[in-house]
Amino acid sequence: MTAPNSLRLDPALAALNAAAEETRLRLLALLSQSELTVSEVVTILGQSQPRVSRHLKLLVEAGLVERRREGAWAFFRLSPSGQAGAMARDIAAWLDPNDAVLAEDQARLEDVRQARAENAARYFAAHAAEWDDIRSLHVPETRVEDAMREAVGDAPVRTLLDLGAGAGRMLELFAPLAERAIGVDLSTAMLAVARGRMEETGLRNVQLRQGDIYALPIERNSVDLAIMHQVLHYLDDPPRALREAARVLAPGGRLLVVDFAPHQEEALRDKHAHRRLGFSETEIADLLAQAGLETVKHRALSPAPGEGAKLTVSLWLARDPRMFADPIPASSYETA
Repeated sequence: MTAPNSLRLDPALAALNAAAEETRLRLLALLSQSELTVSEVVTILGQSQPRVSRHLKLLVEAGLVERRREGAWAFFRLSPSGQAGAMARDIAAWLDPNDAVLAEDQARLEDVRQARAENAARYFAAHAAEWDDIRSLHVPETRVEDAMREAVGDAPVRTLLDLGAGAGRMLELFAPLAERAIGVDLSTAMLAVARGRMEETGLRNVQLRQGDIYALPIERNSVDLAIMHQVLHYLDDPPRALREAARVLAPGGRLLVVDFAPHQEEALRDKHAHRRLGFSETEIADLLAQAGLETVKHRALSPAPGEGAKLTVSLWLARDPRMFADPIPASSYETA
């Protein structure tokens, strides 16, 4: 019987030949940790752009690496599926992270990640007071919020988590459903805005915590409802963020993801630090499945005539498939 990840001889040789070179092994190690652009790889490896592009091309042709075009940028990562992708992940796992060359690459990768985070933090700090105004550039928030309320329902929850709490609008909307609500954000400036908003609304069941969305200051299996509203497009590693969100969900807990559908508005990347120009329905559904969650609802909110907006907003409601702590409203299981 053929093993599920078995490769025939010719593609296996092609993949092994592609990997059997120092720079390309270093690339596999880097891309196993983060999705990177050519310019970022150039910075990390200290090699010329043509040389880096040639090595990436060979890895892509062998099926070890996936190239994803997004607007004017191209991103590279290990192939997420297929036999060659499984081989790439195995090869990366075999490499010793304490090797001197790989350790130096890792340090420079952390510098790249830090630069990304600082860029996003500068943006958040500069725009903290006008965050709600920036949201008016896309589909009206009233429509989005109504769709979110419908998806979540009005059943009470014990613990609500807002991931990337920003100015606190999601807490303002959904904290009244919860016994306890927690907002996590990396930016102290945004948390300051959120704290002021909580004071204005009189909500007393809300805790605000500074924290990394990739390493949440939240215990495992503790959250009944988590919300990621317009967060993923800022992130370097959306799959990792979704896995971390899944980690903190209680059995039967739900995760509501709200973000843009794919678009070509490069200005959002250039002026507003967006890392991704939206996500397709299947992309997020696949990532949620990889995180161990089941998508139970998807809805796309396209601009209506006269709204003056260009961007479609998508909603995904997912659940932890383990035994439910409490019943979830039947309406939440309907797929759009």
